[in-house]
Amino acid sequence: MSRTALRICPLCEATCGLTLTLDGPRVTAARGDRDDVFSQGFICPKGASFGAVDADPDRLRAPLVRRDGELREASWEEAFDAVAAGLAPVVERHGPHAVGVVLGNPNVHTVAGGLYPSVLLAALGTRSVFTASTVDQMPKHVSSGLLFGDANAIPVPDLDRTDHLLLIGANPLESNGSLCTAPDFPGRLKALRARGGTLTVIDPRRTRTAKLADRHVPIRPGTDALLLAAVAHVLFAEGLTDLGVLAPHVEGVSELRAALRDFTPEAVAAACDVDAATTRALARELAAAPTAAVYGRIGSCTVPHGTLASWLVDVLNTLTGNLDRPGGALFPQAATDKSPRPAGPGRGFALGRWHSRVSGHPEAKGELPLSALAEEIDTATAEGEPVRALVAIAANPVLSAPDGARLDKALGSLDFMVSVDPYLNETSRHAHVVLPPPPPAQSPHHDFALNTLAVRHQVRYTRPAVPLEPGRPAETEILARLILAATGRHGTDPGAVDATVIAQTLGKAVTEPHSPAYGRDPRALAALLTGADGPERRLDLMLRLGPYGDGFGVRPDGLTLEKLLAQPHGIDLGPLRPRLPQPLKTRSGKVELLPGPIAGDLPRLRRALAERPAGLVLIGRRHLRSNNSWMHNIPALTGGSNRCTLHLHPEDAARLGVADGAVVRVKGAGGEVTVPAEVTDAVRPGVVSLPHGWGHDRPGTRLAHAALDPGVNVNQLLDGSLLDPLSGNAVLNGVPVALDTTP
Repeated sequence: MSRTALRICPLCEATCGLTLTLDGPRVTAARGDRDDVFSQGFICPKGASFGAVDADPDRLRAPLVRRDGELREASWEEAFDAVAAGLAPVVERHGPHAVGVVLGNPNVHTVAGGLYPSVLLAALGTRSVFTASTVDQMPKHVSSGLLFGDANAIPVPDLDRTDHLLLIGANPLESNGSLCTAPDFPGRLKALRARGGTLTVIDPRRTRTAKLADRHVPIRPGTDALLLAAVAHVLFAEGLTDLGVLAPHVEGVSELRAALRDFTPEAVAAACDVDAATTRALARELAAAPTAAVYGRIGSCTVPHGTLASWLVDVLNTLTGNLDRPGGALFPQAATDKSPRPAGPGRGFALGRWHSRVSGHPEAKGELPLSALAEEIDTATAEGEPVRALVAIAANPVLSAPDGARLDKALGSLDFMVSVDPYLNETSRHAHVVLPPPPPAQSPHHDFALNTLAVRHQVRYTRPAVPLEPGRPAETEILARLILAATGRHGTDPGAVDATVIAQTLGKAVTEPHSPAYGRDPRALAALLTGADGPERRLDLMLRLGPYGDGFGVRPDGLTLEKLLAQPHGIDLGPLRPRLPQPLKTRSGKVELLPGPIAGDLPRLRRALAERPAGLVLIGRRHLRSNNSWMHNIPALTGGSNRCTLHLHPEDAARLGVADGAVVRVKGAGGEVTVPAEVTDAVRPGVVSLPHGWGHDRPGTRLAHAALDPGVNVNQLLDGSLLDPLSGNAVLNGVPVALDTTP
């Protein structure tokens, strides 16, 4: 007999509520949950395909352990025995930094990924940490750290109340939003225009989002920071700055004005290919709007000046008085955030506390560039041991990092590798142990990270829609046992990990005067926690200590896990609210508009005023039916526009003699790929576009559908040497390439 169950979708950052139809353990349909307090019934093709994702026959259902060179099915006990036996000798002989950890972006979409990787990193004590952030949003973390003192204090546009939205390098009609959690982003943009607001899109492609806009500016790829600097220059030059109530909380305005004096609209026009009149119009429209927000995303992060572009987004929000203002860009406050500390100076944000061993890249937010992973494995130096063992959790860097061929070879040289992944993919095929988590229908869901970026305060939690298969551990248990096996405690009850975190969290909370737990008995508080297991008890703890929590009885009307479970469609906590100066953790306690590292990088931006690409440049693109390399094995999600083709402007096609559908060879610094051309005026002349996440043609994988039409790995065109120096983020857009049309 069929039944229904609620589930929050884990397949992109929109976090839409779903209603699943179930026939026994099988998901037969998925539709939007009309009563969900956040998404209100919205669903995209990924969410509608939840059942197909859940039941993919290529999902691993048992661990794999390498024996005699081959990965073979094993029991869970055998798998964790192998993990303990493989990692311990590396740490004993070479130290903790010889163990690398790679985290992929699916970690922010699961309860397990939100709770356990940080515990693993702390327990290992390794500095060899690499994540998807440095091929994505690290510039935003760094700019927020420098501006606000907290790398995770990222303002998001108040989509539902703004009068003017300027998007740069963002295509939310395809991505559903990123670093801005907003179910039905398309509907929100249409509502903006319906209420008389203005949408401006700056993008080298005429994306679906650009087609919706009032103004589309087809900028030359990679010049985002120059254009934004010129917009700020106009605000200063024409007396259009107005910080309003922000003024007491901001320092460095006059210094910023002097630092940007060279970036006039005329000076940047040729480099950006945006005429001075358009730049002035952008500034004037931004300043004149009753409320406005500037929002930049991956297209403005994955460029040579990604941190400067990310910084300038919030500089513009600040100079126009729209930072921390309804209708502008505000700081969300998630239900599981820590108890807000009193406003005042903090420790600030530091870069480069250590450096990568081979190329000397500075760490950012505790991470080294993913682009450096291959050399950290395959290159010996006098500065320390190479990475000899690797723990990869929900990560496929062979496809997501530059120069995947080199990394592919390097992974094969490791002494030991363990991968937590549902698939045998291009990366996990190198592992000595593969630990597959259960399908999403068998897992709980709460968005720890994505609610910190949500455009409305709310909290939702769904328990598993389907019981775990007999003998199969939850993903939370898998990661807890991985922590124990990796740190010399193999065989300990996995519940000990949660118990330790709870004890440590409460032990600290009772010493903090601003905490509702201050001065109380941590053991007595721990006894009050509810939940079916350790992860739920940790969620209850975070809710109770959070900004909306009951504080263990201090605020009787506040949140607890029991109250959340009683509201299966979620609890609405209201619109975003001004919060300054409380979120600021800078040493001054203010928004520091011109931090030292930013000022030190501006000469590099000035030199870019004279740079012009000689030939074609490459940019990426997103597809609505895809999320990086995750879902190319799902037939329902690989049709339509979700194809791996090279977009090429008709003028360039005519000049090069390329016909629509012809196969062309694309050459870059890291290698070459052969791909069908798709001639379209959606890209501007001089620009070609390839989607990322493809290249499913390596042997030894189990991705039957993806292998039928594997596409090509765009990151193979990159050699990994191009990085934004402040953040270590890979330069993926605006990269020079050449086309060869000969057979």
